[in-house]
Amino acid sequence: METELNKLKDVRKAGLFSLIPGLGQFYNKQPFKGVLFLAIFILFVIQMVIAGIPAMNGFITLGSVPQVDHSLFLLIKGSLQIILIAIFLAFYLLNIYDARRVAAIWNLKGAANTSAKAILKNAWDAGFPYLLTIPAYVAMTFVIIFPVLVTLFTAFTNYDFYHIPPFRLIDWVGIKNFLNIFSLSSYRATFTSVFSWTIIWTLCATTGQIVLGILTACVVNQPFIKGKKLFRIIFLLPWAVPAFITIMSFSNIFNDSIGAINAQVIPLLNHLPFTDIPAISWKTDPFWTKVALIMIQTWLGFPYIYVMVTGVLQSIPGDLYEAAIIDGANFWQKFRRITLPMILFATAPVLITQYTFNFNNFSIIYLFNNGGPGSVGAGAGASDILISWIYKLTTGTSPQYAMAAAITLMISFIVIAVSMIAFKKTNAFGNEEMM
Repeated sequence: METELNKLKDVRKAGLFSLIPGLGQFYNKQPFKGVLFLAIFILFVIQMVIAGIPAMNGFITLGSVPQVDHSLFLLIKGSLQIILIAIFLAFYLLNIYDARRVAAIWNLKGAANTSAKAILKNAWDAGFPYLLTIPAYVAMTFVIIFPVLVTLFTAFTNYDFYHIPPFRLIDWVGIKNFLNIFSLSSYRATFTSVFSWTIIWTLCATTGQIVLGILTACVVNQPFIKGKKLFRIIFLLPWAVPAFITIMSFSNIFNDSIGAINAQVIPLLNHLPFTDIPAISWKTDPFWTKVALIMIQTWLGFPYIYVMVTGVLQSIPGDLYEAAIIDGANFWQKFRRITLPMILFATAPVLITQYTFNFNNFSIIYLFNNGGPGSVGAGAGASDILISWIYKLTTGTSPQYAMAAAITLMISFIVIAVSMIAFKKTNAFGNEEMM
């Protein structure tokens, strides 16, 4: 007669037993794992009864009694409970998968050692990499996913100056905030202006720092250049000085009345023949403010590109250039056919991240001229980009938190979509397989 240990297991039955976590493991003769899974399930049920259901109810209603219920706290508690439910659902699916997998292995290889010691040893041997990454995933859940989830839900509420809890309750309004961005004339005009300048700023400032960084790296890397160490130190100075100090210094340098550009540089240039340059309104004219911002960011950003490209240039085999010289290639042909492709091949992912960084480069916009001069409506200045406009929406005299959250989500979708498309088109990470 077939013994219990040699008896085949029904994979489907193991999965059905696991609808109550732990029972499938008991069916597979793994009592230690069954007790552990069942204990986790019971703890989750207790948590749902004591705190989970009230948290979800508060999340759905966002409170019913002003000055008693705090809608924002209810939203945050509900968001946290949703994360816990998602984690439990992942555990629940893992429990079913584990029961079916163990049953299938039992049928193929026979009964294995199911003691607690054997299970722990197997988990340590097979799951060591996962055990190391669990703390990182936990931190990511509460440091990244949790705030993003709260922001996501806030975008679908009417959380603004007129609805500040606990004195006024917050209500769900669906996609009204997203529609208002394009339907209300004030927001539509402001969003169009700020978004268009954000695109121009990102393309011009980032492309400028990339071009200058590649140019300086290629020039300094030429064999006939003397004093390379001195040039490298000079080119690294903008990177060595904290950006905060540099931006504040440039803010003073570009001052309309007493700044060095208008008070010293332009008068000096006017001493040259046939030159008559008037003083420029760097901080009171929107156009010149934007020009100054692009020039400053080009100055601040090129040293990083310069250092990175210098490393790439030093790794390019000299045989390639020697073969090109034998074939009669000139300097431009060598750069276009050898140098530039090798630079882009090695640095494409980093160059793309430079664009996404400048798309949300808040510090230079705020520190240089506080997003000014003037206003384009809805609290935004003429040189504000989307991220600095969001800051003003949340810190102004009439904060619009829900609208700011909606714009934040739009920024996130834009950055993620553009980055994914760029990475795919450049085959940035696919290049690793070729190396």
